Amino acid sequence: MKMNKTIHTARFVIADLLSAAAAWCLFFFNRKVSETPLINDTWQLVLNDRNFYYGIILVPLFWLFLYAMTGAYHKVYRKARMRELASTLLITLIGVIIIFFSLILDDMITSYRSYYKSFLTLFSLHFFLTFILRYTITSITLYKLRHRRIGFKTLIVGSNGNAVSIYNEIENQPLSSGNQFIGFVHAVEYPSYKLEQFIPHYGHYSNLRKLIIEKEVEEVIIATERSEHKTIEKIISEIEDTNVVIKVIPDMQDFLLGTVKTTSIYQTPLIQVSFDFMPPWQLSLKRFFDVTLSLLAIIILSPVYIFCYLGVKFTSKGPVIFRQERIGINGKPFMIPKFRSMKVDAENGTPMLSSRDDNRVTQFGRFLRKVRLDEIPQFFSVLKGDMSLVGPRPERQYYIDQIAQRAPHYRLLLKVKPGITSWGQVKYGYAENVDQMIERLKFDILYLENMSLAMDVKILAYTLLTVIKGSGQ
Repeated sequence: MKMNKTIHTARFVIADLLSAAAAWCLFFFNRKVSETPLINDTWQLVLNDRNFYYGIILVPLFWLFLYAMTGAYHKVYRKARMRELASTLLITLIGVIIIFFSLILDDMITSYRSYYKSFLTLFSLHFFLTFILRYTITSITLYKLRHRRIGFKTLIVGSNGNAVSIYNEIENQPLSSGNQFIGFVHAVEYPSYKLEQFIPHYGHYSNLRKLIIEKEVEEVIIATERSEHKTIEKIISEIEDTNVVIKVIPDMQDFLLGTVKTTSIYQTPLIQVSFDFMPPWQLSLKRFFDVTLSLLAIIILSPVYIFCYLGVKFTSKGPVIFRQERIGINGKPFMIPKFRSMKVDAENGTPMLSSRDDNRVTQFGRFLRKVRLDEIPQFFSVLKGDMSLVGPRPERQYYIDQIAQRAPHYRLLLKVKPGITSWGQVKYGYAENVDQMIERLKFDILYLENMSLAMDVKILAYTLLTVIKGSGQ
């Protein structure tokens, strides 16, 4: 049976809408009963109340928005029941508090005890109805996965002892982990490959990206020999910007870049390479703050935009806005806008970084760079979704190629959106050469390891101080 992520996500969405609507109906009826205990036809009172209809439409939509913000519909085929219990409990608590304070707290009450009773009633109804439906869908999915009715198309990277061992171990599990092996690729060429007697051989690992697209691969298991470990970094860099789940056998974890986590207790022990530096709910909040603060910045700084526009326009010939291709998240190119701070045609073919005493920088451009006002058009890039307020500064492919040769872990920066400002930028300002880019890199890697909304606020505060003091380079 083929897995359809869209249909399966729709199951969770419909279940959440139904449970939210049912919980609201029962809660509203319970409120009417407690308010008017002497009236027999309580349902008539409910049906005659416009707030009931507003709630039955808007409350489920609110819950749907909250679930989407917190990543409830992310990786729907990989849900676990205990995680589902914990996340449903937490999100229900947050959602009921919001509903309680926005819709219920100003209701007429006889005592504060009725507040607590209402809160517990809504919380209990919503949690149990939501979790029962989610638990049912998740259990059915897990049953199908474990009994091999559905599965994740999986490729093995490796061809001999370790690869054969992991293949046999997974295939012989009483309850499947959900892997459906479609073939393997080799890391090092040999006269023959032991795994070839079990599954098809698709050549060298350099074909991985193409195979992932053509075969709709969802999971890659790296099971190379210890003598082949030098290829692991190249293998991961080949597929890191795809959406596949990458797993490795435990003895390879010391060779990996990025965070690692175990994936199961009872099944074959594998380590999953994770590039999720923030929980889904924090990523959603980060995007919300990016959009909100960028809109505010554009409105508040509108006189500054005019000042910069006129300053560039009347102090040097050429366009006011300078656009240049940079590399964004997952290696996707985009055009970054800046107020032009250099003379026109400052680069003649070969990319060149600016230096402290660069004579290509205009007098007004030097001022813009010092207070970082040349970067403010990038608030529009944030609104567009190409950038974030805080993140590693985007570079050109020409320099990325040079940096990656000396510091392969630079590729980790391409797993997040680039930012208008970064920890590295706050510490070093504009880099004048590849050496300084690599020096700045360690702070950007530290940012990834500590990525959080609190860290973003701290970096934005230091950036603001740099602007106010005019200490930028």
